Amino acid sequence: MTEREQEAIEDLFANREQPNAKRELVEAYDGLAQRLARRFSGRGVALDDLVQVARFGLLKAIERFDAERGIQFSTFAGRTIIGEINAQIALATAAGATVILTQDWHPPETPHFAKDGGIWPTHCVRETWGAALYPALRADGRVLRKGEDGSDGYSAFSVRDPGSGEIAATVLDQLLRDAGIEKIVVVGLATDYCVVETACDARMLGYTVEVVRDAIAAVDLQAGDGERAITRMRDAGAEVL
Repeated sequence: MTEREQEAIEDLFANREQPNAKRELVEAYDGLAQRLARRFSGRGVALDDLVQVARFGLLKAIERFDAERGIQFSTFAGRTIIGEINAQIALATAAGATVILTQDWHPPETPHFAKDGGIWPTHCVRETWGAALYPALRADGRVLRKGEDGSDGYSAFSVRDPGSGEIAATVLDQLLRDAGIEKIVVVGLATDYCVVETACDARMLGYTVEVVRDAIAAVDLQAGDGERAITRMRDAGAEVL
């Protein structure tokens, strides 16, 4: 990186809340995200999915990075979001709390995918490497698979039939009630899709909800989507920590 390029990067970090600044930083460090993803390739997860997760982590690192701490951004970015999620799982497990992980488990053809009329690239196809949980994730808990019958939906509590639009419940609410759980803590990806829908559904069902801001990250297909999701969760009565 030339001195001029470094100065431009520093300026973007200093003004990261300005429109498009985060997007430009993600683009500038996309090579880092891809290199980090390749380090985990061959362990049961498709490289394309690893790259997507690495980019989510990169965005979170950009939001949290403080150059005055004297650490290189590349070092900081490599350990951000998976470390946060693993810490939350460890705390919950140590306290004897119930841990439930959601796992996309899509059929090969579904209106969820862009090739079939949706907005997302093909991902997390059942019985493939791409559907495996991220290899560095501490998977201590029950796994709830989403989309295995072709249904669509971001919330862990509900799914939608892509043809009729009919909404149906997953088993999550019953699992929590059977365990006597009244409060849930939500972490993971992505803030403006699965996290916000899960948190808002939980509030609608009467649960006390905490969302750990350091352990979530937004896609931000449109600038500000993540912040709007945070506002929506708070308006629904969730506490964003």
